[in-house]
Amino acid sequence: MNLDNPKIAVVGAGAVGAYIGGYLSKAGHDVTLIDGWPANVEAINANGLTLSGLTDPECFNTPAKALHIAEVQSLMRDRPIDIAIVSVKSYDTAWATEMIKDYLAPTGFVLSLQNCINEETIARVVGWGRVVGCIAAKIAVEMTGPATVRRGVALGGNKHTVFRVGEPHGRETPRIQALMEMLSRIDSARTTTNLWGERWSKLCANAMGNGVSASTGFSSNEVARDPLTRRLQIKLAGEAIAVGQALGYALEEINKHSSEEWIAAANGDAKALAAVEESRLASTKTTAEGSRPSMGQDIQKGRRTEIEQINGFVVEKAKEVGLEAPANAFLVEAVKQVERGLAPASLDRVRAAPLGAIAP
Repeated sequence: MNLDNPKIAVVGAGAVGAYIGGYLSKAGHDVTLIDGWPANVEAINANGLTLSGLTDPECFNTPAKALHIAEVQSLMRDRPIDIAIVSVKSYDTAWATEMIKDYLAPTGFVLSLQNCINEETIARVVGWGRVVGCIAAKIAVEMTGPATVRRGVALGGNKHTVFRVGEPHGRETPRIQALMEMLSRIDSARTTTNLWGERWSKLCANAMGNGVSASTGFSSNEVARDPLTRRLQIKLAGEAIAVGQALGYALEEINKHSSEEWIAAANGDAKALAAVEESRLASTKTTAEGSRPSMGQDIQKGRRTEIEQINGFVVEKAKEVGLEAPANAFLVEAVKQVERGLAPASLDRVRAAPLGAIAP
């Protein structure tokens, strides 16, 4: 890998891809964004990327270059790609990796910057030696129009590490150190020797927020404020964490609470439940009103969600270890009803959720 001047391709210039690509372009890196939305590609090439956030330094426009997926073959006339950042929906991972693999440099690799756990899918295409993972935690970005991205939560800074970069084998390497330094210009970043524990911890955070927003139509703050959806979040997290522990992952702190506290809260422990609910409500103070997680955005825009790759994955893995995840299974079906247009997004979609001891 060319650590000094890497050639970077961002496959998927949606909210996360365009946000990362915008910052890297602004920092002077050689970045090419690749996307399937013609209007997005045209706007990036004509006017650059426009990013905004909760503070003035986060609001800027930067020149950038983009290719439509039909134009990817033109990369043969450029120098090979050192870092291919795959930032598409999880169900598009395999074809996106296939599309970019022939343009990688001999030491080039693919960085999964996505929800869910997609490293194995990427490895089947390019091999494990060419796979790196990156978790983007509490980034809450939304594409509000072609070439325009808004971030709805505060920067992590010293309070919260947003980017965690790791190798599947768990060792520190020069390439993840270089990636960490690159990403630290965007927000707080670190390397991790616990990629799989980090991945499952992020999956738990996604499992408790995304589908609830998608099925109800609520924003992140509305989900946290409503007693029913707040308790459902806690139940979803408790189930997902229990599955991760059974799989042997060393889970990280999730939204300011330990795994044990989440599970205790989900099982009705009064002290743990009160602490988790308090922090859920406190999170609304640092989240922009109207901000939605990616799955909530997908429903608003009439797109396919990642419900099967997030909550459905929890249910699948629960069966493998002899557990059940009834709240997660319930949510999968609730979101599918809305996604397929069989029912409107509404609080009614989750009123019958199996909450057990923590039903409000």
